[in-house]
Amino acid sequence: MLRKIERSEVALGMFIVQFGGSWFNHPFWRSRFLIESGGDLEKVRRSSVPWVMIDDELGVAMPQPPLASDAADPEPGHHSRIASSRRRPPGVRSIRHDPAIANRRRATALVSRSKDAMRRVYDDVRMGWSVNRAGVDGVVEEIVHTVGEDAKTLLSVTRLKTKDDYTYLHSVAVCTLMICIARHRGLDEATVRDLGLAGLLHDIGKIGIPDPILNKPDRLTDPEFEIVRNHPEHGFQLLAASPGISPTALDVCRHHHEKIDGTGYPFGLSGDQISLAARMGAVCDVFDALTSQRIYKQAWSAQAALTRMWRWRGHFDREMLADLMLVLHVFAEGLLVKLSDGRLALTLALAQDGIGQSVPLVAFHCGTRNAPITPRRLRIRSGDADLRVTSVEDPSDWGFADWDNIRAQILAGQTPVISQPKQTPLRLVRSGAD
Repeated sequence: MLRKIERSEVALGMFIVQFGGSWFNHPFWRSRFLIESGGDLEKVRRSSVPWVMIDDELGVAMPQPPLASDAADPEPGHHSRIASSRRRPPGVRSIRHDPAIANRRRATALVSRSKDAMRRVYDDVRMGWSVNRAGVDGVVEEIVHTVGEDAKTLLSVTRLKTKDDYTYLHSVAVCTLMICIARHRGLDEATVRDLGLAGLLHDIGKIGIPDPILNKPDRLTDPEFEIVRNHPEHGFQLLAASPGISPTALDVCRHHHEKIDGTGYPFGLSGDQISLAARMGAVCDVFDALTSQRIYKQAWSAQAALTRMWRWRGHFDREMLADLMLVLHVFAEGLLVKLSDGRLALTLALAQDGIGQSVPLVAFHCGTRNAPITPRRLRIRSGDADLRVTSVEDPSDWGFADWDNIRAQILAGQTPVISQPKQTPLRLVRSGAD
């Protein structure tokens, strides 16, 4: 809920969406951000803006005054009728007891602690000290626990990155995504934590990239790009010098920029030469980078990022990328997917950005009978036990040779004409929920 408040009422953890008055009067270059530091809080309170608009659902809510019935009443019954008239209308939940807002606050606090912990880790390494395993293990443990409760909220908070905290929150986001995929795949908890740690430390080599290059808003020169390309190896050497770092973390740090077709770096590995952990790291690293606001680019929506990544053939392990979509409950536009009732469907464009929202699609084919059906538009809600997306499919496995033409027919509301469908279609991706 949007709420207009006085600048003196702004508190840490509130998410600002708008300042009153002219933009000349407020002390920030942006007007949508989370108040995370005392310095930012003081800037707002000392500014000359007439009011501030906050979003209760994205940050700490404005404290509500107590109801009259909650206060001591010197004359019992005298104010009861007045108090009852002030009570919240039926169906409106108390902000203080709204589970979504409570989850948001917990996630915001966790992200803030994790960011501070990772900043200390990076500072230690810059000073030539080893990675503080107790610090990073504590972050992984908290994320592992939170992912089990509400990964969607945690991921949405990590997307609120600034230039100064991008590297730290990017590490937290990649850790979270890798834990989500590992859980989806049914891996044991020791492996889940190992992959989470790998995600948390994958970019530590970036401490060797000068800030003017790391934050450059323009295209990098060839010498500058060579410096950037060296960060996986630099990170590997730093981690190898720290005791107790797992082989998985070393592997992901060194190889998360390798590509399936061999065009990645630093070694140009391809196919099965790249480990499952490094493939997972590559997918999570690029997805979070594309959906984050950077000094040199606008953030893409989750669906736009996944759609573009799916079209970059040869870059990623497609099974891993499909697993990420199943985890996020966001699918690239124009995919062929299979539903839990056996139908095949085409995924549609989302009207707005979001993770875990309902998925719009068109069911058009019966997978059990391998026969066309009248196209029907559907929306599948996240967590719906009755109907869900179970896998991403390869159109050629179903005999959909001219997939572009079939998609056009489906979008036009026509039953697609499919010639010689295969009798034993193979599924591209197995679902962890099956």
